[in-house]
Amino acid sequence: MVAYTVPTVKDIEVPETLLKKQKVDAKAKIAKRRDIFKRAAKYHKEYLATERKEIALRRQAKSNGNYYVPAQPKLVFVVRIRGINNIPPKPRKVMQLLRLLQINNGVFVRLNKATSEMLQLIQPYVTYGYPNLKTIRELIYKRGYAKVQKQRIPIHDNSVIESVLGKYNIICVEDLIHEIATVGPHFKQANNFLWPFKLSNPNNMWKNRKFNHFIEGGDQGNREEFINKLVQAMN
Repeated sequence: MVAYTVPTVKDIEVPETLLKKQKVDAKAKIAKRRDIFKRAAKYHKEYLATERKEIALRRQAKSNGNYYVPAQPKLVFVVRIRGINNIPPKPRKVMQLLRLLQINNGVFVRLNKATSEMLQLIQPYVTYGYPNLKTIRELIYKRGYAKVQKQRIPIHDNSVIESVLGKYNIICVEDLIHEIATVGPHFKQANNFLWPFKLSNPNNMWKNRKFNHFIEGGDQGNREEFINKLVQAMN
Protein backbone atom coordinates (compact mmCIF):
# COMPACT_ATOMS: atom_id res chain seq x y z
CA MET A 1 0.00 0.00 0.00
CA VAL A 2 1.36 3.40 -1.02
CA ALA A 3 1.71 5.92 1.80
CA TYR A 4 0.61 9.47 0.98
CA THR A 5 2.04 12.42 2.86
CA VAL A 6 0.52 15.88 3.12
CA PRO A 7 3.02 18.52 1.90
CA THR A 8 4.13 21.03 4.52
CA VAL A 9 4.22 24.82 4.12
CA LYS A 10 7.97 24.65 3.37
CA ASP A 11 7.33 22.15 0.55
CA ILE A 12 4.95 24.55 -1.21
CA GLU A 13 6.97 27.53 -2.28
CA VAL A 14 5.01 30.63 -3.38
CA PRO A 15 6.62 32.52 -6.26
CA GLU A 16 8.38 35.66 -5.07
CA THR A 17 6.64 37.84 -7.68
CA LEU A 18 3.24 36.74 -6.34
CA LEU A 19 4.29 37.55 -2.76
CA LYS A 20 5.46 41.02 -3.85
CA LYS A 21 2.17 41.63 -5.68
CA GLN A 22 0.16 40.61 -2.61
CA LYS A 23 2.19 43.02 -0.42
CA VAL A 24 1.77 45.90 -2.89
CA ASP A 25 -2.00 45.24 -3.17
CA ALA A 26 -2.37 45.12 0.63
CA LYS A 27 -0.50 48.43 1.01
CA ALA A 28 -2.61 50.06 -1.72
CA LYS A 29 -5.82 48.86 -0.04
CA ILE A 30 -4.75 50.26 3.33
CA ALA A 31 -3.71 53.59 1.74
CA LYS A 32 -7.09 53.90 -0.05
CA ARG A 33 -8.98 53.13 3.15
CA ARG A 34 -7.02 55.82 5.01
CA ASP A 35 -7.72 58.29 2.20
CA ILE A 36 -11.48 57.56 2.45
CA PHE A 37 -11.42 58.09 6.25
CA LYS A 38 -9.58 61.39 5.80
CA ARG A 39 -12.12 62.56 3.21
CA ALA A 40 -15.03 61.65 5.50
CA ALA A 41 -13.42 63.56 8.40
CA LYS A 42 -12.79 66.59 6.17
CA TYR A 43 -16.42 66.64 4.98
CA HIS A 44 -17.67 66.31 8.57
CA LYS A 45 -15.61 69.37 9.57
CA GLU A 46 -16.94 71.27 6.56
CA TYR A 47 -20.58 70.48 7.45
CA LEU A 48 -20.02 71.53 11.09
CA ALA A 49 -18.31 74.78 10.03
CA THR A 50 -21.22 75.65 7.70
CA GLU A 51 -23.76 74.94 10.44
CA ARG A 52 -21.85 77.05 13.00
CA LYS A 53 -21.51 79.90 10.52
CA GLU A 54 -25.31 79.91 9.97
CA ILE A 55 -25.92 80.00 13.75
CA ALA A 56 -23.39 82.84 14.22
CA LEU A 57 -24.99 84.92 11.45
CA ARG A 58 -28.46 84.41 12.95
CA ARG A 59 -27.24 85.50 16.40
CA GLN A 60 -25.43 88.50 14.95
CA ALA A 61 -28.54 89.63 13.06
CA LYS A 62 -30.71 89.16 16.15
CA SER A 63 -28.30 91.13 18.36
CA ASN A 64 -28.37 94.00 15.83
CA GLY A 65 -32.16 93.94 15.71
CA ASN A 66 -32.23 92.61 12.14
CA TYR A 67 -33.50 89.46 10.44
CA TYR A 68 -31.17 86.89 8.91
CA VAL A 69 -32.25 85.78 5.44
CA PRO A 70 -30.50 82.51 4.45
CA ALA A 71 -29.21 81.95 0.91
CA GLN A 72 -31.58 80.50 -1.67
CA PRO A 73 -31.46 76.67 -1.66
CA LYS A 74 -29.58 75.10 -4.58
CA LEU A 75 -31.04 71.60 -4.25
CA VAL A 76 -34.54 70.10 -4.15
CA PHE A 77 -35.79 66.55 -3.78
CA VAL A 78 -38.81 65.81 -5.98
CA VAL A 79 -41.27 62.95 -5.36
CA ARG A 80 -43.96 61.94 -7.85
CA ILE A 81 -47.35 61.53 -6.11
CA ARG A 82 -49.70 60.87 -9.06
CA GLY A 83 -49.99 58.01 -11.53
CA ILE A 84 -50.11 58.10 -15.35
CA ASN A 85 -53.80 58.85 -15.95
CA ASN A 86 -54.99 62.18 -17.41
CA ILE A 87 -51.59 63.86 -17.63
CA PRO A 88 -51.15 66.34 -20.53
CA PRO A 89 -48.20 65.81 -22.93
CA LYS A 90 -46.06 68.70 -21.65
CA PRO A 91 -45.98 67.72 -17.94
CA ARG A 92 -45.55 64.09 -18.99
CA LYS A 93 -42.45 65.02 -21.02
CA VAL A 94 -41.01 67.09 -18.15
CA MET A 95 -41.42 64.15 -15.75
CA GLN A 96 -39.66 61.90 -18.27
CA LEU A 97 -36.77 64.40 -18.41
CA LEU A 98 -36.58 64.40 -14.61
CA ARG A 99 -36.73 60.56 -14.62
CA LEU A 100 -39.95 60.50 -12.56
CA LEU A 101 -41.50 57.57 -14.44
CA GLN A 102 -43.43 55.90 -11.61
CA ILE A 103 -45.49 56.98 -8.61
CA ASN A 104 -43.34 57.42 -5.45
CA ASN A 105 -40.17 57.87 -7.51
CA GLY A 106 -37.80 60.50 -6.14
CA VAL A 107 -34.87 62.42 -7.65
CA PHE A 108 -32.49 65.23 -6.68
CA VAL A 109 -32.75 68.34 -8.87
CA ARG A 110 -30.39 71.33 -9.03
CA LEU A 111 -32.49 74.46 -8.52
CA ASN A 112 -32.10 77.15 -11.20
CA LYS A 113 -34.38 79.22 -13.46
CA ALA A 114 -34.99 76.38 -15.94
CA THR A 115 -35.71 73.67 -13.35
CA SER A 116 -37.92 76.09 -11.33
CA GLU A 117 -40.11 76.59 -14.40
CA MET A 118 -40.21 72.82 -15.00
CA LEU A 119 -41.31 72.25 -11.39
CA GLN A 120 -44.07 74.85 -11.80
CA LEU A 121 -45.30 72.92 -14.84
CA ILE A 122 -45.51 69.57 -13.05
CA GLN A 123 -46.57 70.93 -9.64
CA PRO A 124 -49.98 69.14 -9.60
CA TYR A 125 -48.25 65.76 -9.97
CA VAL A 126 -45.29 66.05 -7.58
CA THR A 127 -44.27 67.28 -4.15
CA TYR A 128 -40.79 68.69 -3.48
CA GLY A 129 -38.71 70.54 -0.94
CA TYR A 130 -35.23 71.23 0.38
CA PRO A 131 -33.54 68.08 1.77
CA ASN A 132 -31.09 68.31 4.67
CA LEU A 133 -27.84 66.36 4.97
CA LYS A 134 -29.45 63.62 7.10
CA THR A 135 -32.13 62.96 4.46
CA ILE A 136 -29.57 62.85 1.61
CA ARG A 137 -27.31 60.46 3.54
CA GLU A 138 -30.16 58.12 4.54
CA LEU A 139 -31.55 58.02 1.00
CA ILE A 140 -28.21 57.11 -0.58
CA TYR A 141 -27.22 54.57 2.08
CA LYS A 142 -30.62 52.87 2.28
CA ARG A 143 -32.23 53.31 -1.17
CA GLY A 144 -29.21 54.17 -3.33
CA TYR A 145 -28.77 52.23 -6.56
CA ALA A 146 -26.23 52.96 -9.28
CA LYS A 147 -26.78 53.17 -13.02
CA VAL A 148 -23.90 51.17 -14.54
CA GLN A 149 -24.16 50.47 -18.29
CA LYS A 150 -27.93 51.16 -18.09
CA GLN A 151 -28.31 48.53 -15.36
CA ARG A 152 -29.66 49.09 -11.82
CA ILE A 153 -26.84 47.97 -9.53
CA PRO A 154 -26.93 48.15 -5.69
CA ILE A 155 -24.15 50.30 -4.19
CA HIS A 156 -22.66 47.45 -2.13
CA ASP A 157 -19.06 48.64 -2.40
CA ASN A 158 -17.07 51.82 -3.05
CA SER A 159 -15.59 50.17 -6.15
CA VAL A 160 -19.00 50.54 -7.88
CA ILE A 161 -18.76 54.32 -7.44
CA GLU A 162 -15.07 54.52 -8.31
CA SER A 163 -15.48 52.55 -11.56
CA VAL A 164 -17.89 55.18 -12.94
CA LEU A 165 -17.10 58.44 -11.09
CA GLY A 166 -13.41 57.91 -10.27
CA LYS A 167 -12.38 60.28 -13.09
CA TYR A 168 -14.27 63.08 -11.24
CA ASN A 169 -12.42 62.30 -7.95
CA ILE A 170 -15.55 60.68 -6.48
CA ILE A 171 -14.37 57.33 -5.12
CA CYS A 172 -16.63 56.55 -2.13
CA VAL A 173 -20.14 57.03 -0.78
CA GLU A 174 -19.14 60.05 1.32
CA ASP A 175 -17.74 61.74 -1.81
CA LEU A 176 -21.07 61.09 -3.55
CA ILE A 177 -23.10 62.49 -0.61
CA HIS A 178 -20.85 65.58 -0.46
CA GLU A 179 -21.20 66.23 -4.21
CA ILE A 180 -25.02 65.99 -4.02
CA ALA A 181 -25.42 67.95 -0.75
CA THR A 182 -23.17 70.85 -1.82
CA VAL A 183 -24.29 70.76 -5.51
CA GLY A 184 -20.65 70.53 -6.54
CA PRO A 185 -19.07 70.98 -9.99
CA HIS A 186 -19.77 67.34 -10.92
CA PHE A 187 -23.34 67.26 -9.55
CA LYS A 188 -24.80 66.33 -12.95
CA GLN A 189 -22.59 63.24 -13.32
CA ALA A 190 -23.12 62.20 -9.67
CA ASN A 191 -26.90 62.64 -9.92
CA ASN A 192 -27.12 60.73 -13.22
CA PHE A 193 -25.09 57.94 -11.63
CA LEU A 194 -27.87 57.48 -9.04
CA TRP A 195 -30.92 55.52 -10.20
CA PRO A 196 -34.22 57.28 -9.32
CA PHE A 197 -35.14 56.37 -5.74
CA LYS A 198 -38.05 53.95 -5.40
CA LEU A 199 -39.79 55.00 -2.17
CA SER A 200 -42.54 53.30 -0.17
CA ASN A 201 -45.98 54.69 0.60
CA PRO A 202 -45.81 56.72 3.84
CA ASN A 203 -48.00 55.40 6.65
CA ASN A 204 -50.89 57.85 7.30
CA MET A 205 -48.91 60.77 5.85
CA TRP A 206 -51.01 61.65 2.78
CA LYS A 207 -53.76 64.17 3.45
CA ASN A 208 -57.43 63.51 2.65
CA ARG A 209 -57.21 66.01 -0.21
CA LYS A 210 -53.86 64.80 -1.49
CA PHE A 211 -54.04 66.69 -4.82
CA ASN A 212 -54.51 70.12 -3.28
CA HIS A 213 -51.46 72.32 -2.76
CA PHE A 214 -49.50 71.76 0.45
CA ILE A 215 -50.38 75.23 1.80
CA GLU A 216 -54.08 74.47 1.14
CA GLY A 217 -54.00 71.31 3.25
CA GLY A 218 -52.98 68.95 0.45
CA ASP A 219 -49.69 67.35 -0.55
CA GLN A 220 -48.65 68.65 -3.96
CA GLY A 221 -46.20 71.47 -4.66
CA ASN A 222 -43.38 72.97 -2.63
CA ARG A 223 -43.28 71.95 1.04
CA GLU A 224 -39.78 73.40 1.70
CA GLU A 225 -38.13 71.83 4.80
CA PHE A 226 -41.16 69.59 5.49
CA ILE A 227 -39.98 67.28 2.68
CA ASN A 228 -37.52 65.77 5.18
CA LYS A 229 -40.30 64.39 7.39
CA LEU A 230 -42.12 62.94 4.37
CA VAL A 231 -39.00 61.29 2.92
CA GLN A 232 -38.11 59.74 6.29
CA ALA A 233 -41.61 58.22 6.39
CA MET A 234 -41.21 56.89 2.82
CA ASN A 235 -37.62 55.66 3.18
